[in-house]
Amino acid sequence: MPKASEITRKQRDVLLETLQARFAAHMHRHEGLEWPAVLARLTSNGARLWSLAAMEESGGEPDVVGIDQSTGECILVDCSAQSPGGRRSVCYDRQALDARKEHKPKASAVEMASAMGATLLTPEEYRRLQELGPFDTTTSSWVQTPAKIRQLGGALFGDRRYDTVFVYHNGAESYYAARGFRCSLRV
Repeated sequence: MPKASEITRKQRDVLLETLQARFAAHMHRHEGLEWPAVLARLTSNGARLWSLAAMEESGGEPDVVGIDQSTGECILVDCSAQSPGGRRSVCYDRQALDARKEHKPKASAVEMASAMGATLLTPEEYRRLQELGPFDTTTSSWVQTPAKIRQLGGALFGDRRYDTVFVYHNGAESYYAARGFRCSLRV
């Protein structure tokens, strides 16, 4: 993952070209939006560009999925067909990671998202993403979990099976090769 001070002009230009190509290839995700307006938002915030570079590098394929009407912020979400490959085999959060006695995963979803300057999708955001196409048909993705569930040791994840979107639970300490997480970022 690039460090904030390490994103070069060349990396920035390559990232923006990638985002523009993805934007143009998937207009159904952001009907009514124009690239120049999105580009202006993206280039006005170097820290957010760094976050997008980290999302891209870990396999997220971020794309614009809407605009927050109250703030004007562009909403970008990981749109890779399956849960991002560079973010799998992780438990839910630090508490879950610390609780594992053996066979600990390399990291936790919440910490990795935070390190990228992004947040896990909420269950509602996850369901909205699934309206844009079939995602996580062979993988699953951790999503933000209500405090009450988390206090009891659980965490939520989502996937798409049988052409239906499921949000379900698992122990927060669990991790699987096919479970990762998706991020959301506002710019």
